[in-house]
Amino acid sequence: MALDAPTQPDRIVLTGVSKTFGAGDKAAGTVALKDVNLSVPDGAFVSLLGPSGCGKTTILRIVDGLILPDQGRVLVSGATPKPGPDMGFMFQSFRLIPWSTVRGNVEFALAESIADKAERRARAERYIHLVGLARFIDNYPSELSGGMRQRVALARALATEPDILLMDEPFASIDAQTRELMQIELMRLWSARQSVALFVTHSVDEAILLADQVVLMGPRPGRILEVIDVGLDRPRWSYDVRAEKRFIELRAYLWDRIRTLVLIDPESDFFGRNLGAAD
Repeated sequence: MALDAPTQPDRIVLTGVSKTFGAGDKAAGTVALKDVNLSVPDGAFVSLLGPSGCGKTTILRIVDGLILPDQGRVLVSGATPKPGPDMGFMFQSFRLIPWSTVRGNVEFALAESIADKAERRARAERYIHLVGLARFIDNYPSELSGGMRQRVALARALATEPDILLMDEPFASIDAQTRELMQIELMRLWSARQSVALFVTHSVDEAILLADQVVLMGPRPGRILEVIDVGLDRPRWSYDVRAEKRFIELRAYLWDRIRTLVLIDPESDFFGRNLGAAD
């Protein structure tokens, strides 16, 4: 009799999580999340996709322990989450220290976890090399392009060698060509470690390309509508993956769902711009 393959344990579990933001008055506050249930297996790459304001970033901040839910339970590696070196956080903005070099910015992220200066420098230099910035290791952020600064941010997030990598639209502010290169770079580096990744994006193509699962979220109050298994083989380095039948079908399905969600909330489009306001 054949044995079933062992299932991966859930590294992140949210059960009945709700969060309201407001000046102490829950009735008048903004309900960011309502009754969210989510399980992320160990080693999985999961994309959070949905209209602006649906609580994607709030989920990241709750998982990181930066904010607490009003209701529900959150477990990360079986315990209450708290910020620390076992979690890497990559933001949409680069958030680099302007007066520090590429090396200094990455070393700064290691100050809490690695006391030995030589070891800290060696770790920083290793990840700077991995993201292809060895030639610019002594440059300052003002001397780098946007894509290069985003590579520094990626090196900094990965250098702590976190068990969980949280990313909040990290490639949204760079040009399209650099974005595609950074997606490949992220997949390559993530595949080497197989840590858990929770990735917020507004891009349907990016969500499908990167993830094992796409979590589709509905407009405020934020809630999970559907969790979709991507089902595409890895690695996905080649641009040809976008021509695969499964990719095309998922893209069409998700865009159809998103169009419906946007019509539900006529005040804003998918990217969060107020349609009634001037640009």
